[in-house]
Amino acid sequence: MKLDHLGMFSVHGYVDAEPRLGATDTGGQVTYVLELSRALAALGVAVDLYTRGFEGRAALEAVSEGVRIIRVPCGPDKFIIKEEMLPYWPEFADNCERHIREEGLAYQLFHSHYWDAGYVCRLLAPRLGINFVHTSHSLGAWKRERMGGDPAEMEKLYRFDERIAEEKRVFAAAAGITVTNAASVEKYKEYYAFESENMVVIPPGVNTARFNPDDDGRAVAGTERPYFFSLSRIDTNKGLDSLINAFARVAREADLALVIGGGSVAPEERERLVLEELRDLAATHGVDERVTFAGYVTDEDLPYFYRRARAFVLPSKFEPFGMTALEAMACGTPVVATNLGGLARYLRDGYDALLVDPSDREELTAAMLRAAADEDLAGRLVAQGHETIAREFTWEAIAEKHVAFYERFF
Repeated sequence: MKLDHLGMFSVHGYVDAEPRLGATDTGGQVTYVLELSRALAALGVAVDLYTRGFEGRAALEAVSEGVRIIRVPCGPDKFIIKEEMLPYWPEFADNCERHIREEGLAYQLFHSHYWDAGYVCRLLAPRLGINFVHTSHSLGAWKRERMGGDPAEMEKLYRFDERIAEEKRVFAAAAGITVTNAASVEKYKEYYAFESENMVVIPPGVNTARFNPDDDGRAVAGTERPYFFSLSRIDTNKGLDSLINAFARVAREADLALVIGGGSVAPEERERLVLEELRDLAATHGVDERVTFAGYVTDEDLPYFYRRARAFVLPSKFEPFGMTALEAMACGTPVVATNLGGLARYLRDGYDALLVDPSDREELTAAMLRAAADEDLAGRLVAQGHETIAREFTWEAIAEKHVAFYERFF
């Protein structure tokens, strides 16, 4: 039997056809789910993407031919950060079931993304007599270890104990699990004592129609100097403090700037505090005039930020994969990326990227200087990075791998 109708679940944050990337809880996972859904639809698989409805947002939104977003309410009609949503997910599952039955929708399979959607599908899928597969995107136990900090404070902020307990239940209930890199397979074993013959590695993809070297000369970065570019949520685990520390040393030797993109259109208090700390750090180093905080970067402008950069830097302390690094590579930009996460299994240091421990200031500084100053090296990284993207990371190839995996379970 051919797969023709899939229920996709990504339940927290702002999930839109044109996502507000950088808004709280709205980052690379949303991009991943939308791109995968579009690529599946191009193969003839209709996808309904379920997410939480709040703030009067439309109950139904078309994404592309064969893909639509279905927003189902639960809890108060306002945005709530994902760490505080746990009490409301049973209600969400109930409301999804009601919607599916009332609309007469017949799915062959569900695919949940992140532990909260896994929780929903763990409740919902058996009621409808179908299976679900799951993608974690990050693991609570691994994140807790990598982030460090005061254990009591981290538990208060992230509620790791509740998350990890539910992750274990989701892993046991899912018919199959996809991970973006081989390192994650080992992390399931190490932190959860979990392994399965129905766990497969399927990396994320890159939309090469959007992310490519073509440039029409638009000015976007906000600095006259050649610049390094970094893009992420403004959060403590993204390593932006390490980036500024390294850039301060780079700036002594080269007339370069640093552009940090990302963040919410309307940041909440925690994000504002982190941003203020980063600004203060740049001022302490005396490089505040060379560091630009670009804020939220629109989808339209993002490829230009990548293309004009002397190099893209991904300094995360914890990064399950790192989509932004792949997008930069697709745009023809040399990449300096963390070796603490999934990218290290796909990229080769010195071949298609420079991979570093971002907590090692000397190592990160040296890599940034090499990427900016060694034109021969930069040219090789760009050429070999393009080959890597074309061979491994187009969404068409990624969707085909998913369909082959899905067909085991219905």
